[in-house]
Amino acid sequence: MNCKQVVKELKSLANSRDVAGMAKFGINPAFVLGIRIPSLKAIARRIGKDHGLALELWETGIHEARVLAALIDDPGQVTEEQMESWAMDFDTWDVCDQCCGKLFDKTPFVYKKIDEWTQRDEEFVKRAGFVLMTQLAVHDKKADDKLFIDFFPIIKRESHDDRHMVKKAVNWAIRQIGKRNIRLNKKAVKLAEEVYSMDFKAARWIATDALRELNDEKILKRLMDKEAKLKK
Repeated sequence: MNCKQVVKELKSLANSRDVAGMAKFGINPAFVLGIRIPSLKAIARRIGKDHGLALELWETGIHEARVLAALIDDPGQVTEEQMESWAMDFDTWDVCDQCCGKLFDKTPFVYKKIDEWTQRDEEFVKRAGFVLMTQLAVHDKKADDKLFIDFFPIIKRESHDDRHMVKKAVNWAIRQIGKRNIRLNKKAVKLAEEVYSMDFKAARWIATDALRELNDEKILKRLMDKEAKLKK
């Protein structure tokens, strides 16, 4: 399929009611067709990996075309320049998160971008840096605990940022790291307590919400059971 054919198919699936629903969840309705993720994933499976097509779809500016671009792009062909260009185009949390979770976290630039983007001023670029942390915590099963502990100073440094898309991502990073194993859970709880003690409204929200999940009995039991199985 070429770009023109894909865009035609996407437009045929447009749903104005879903556009309105997406707007309620903070998704900018501009250039949105209202296509749900399962439908986009089905199209992505038919297309397969296609770096060139992904680049073309991104340039259309259509919301769903950009999500689809993240789904079909080949992380092995993604350049650092492409990541920077796409990140500067982020204007909704879902495109940001799909790019980070389906594509950018699988590139060799992921750690560099975490370091760089979490220091940036642009709301969605900074969010992207923290979303990459969450995706590594979920997807990189072989990573050493120290890799995630090294993120703690970054998390503390940015916990003052009260912008909605940033503080939600900082909170998400703490929670995902803390749910990785029981050892990191204990360290993430301590981190959240330190964040709470900071004299910022955003920090208190980030920490309170994170502690609620990290101290949840079901989550703690799952992590302890997981640890026990590993010791057998």
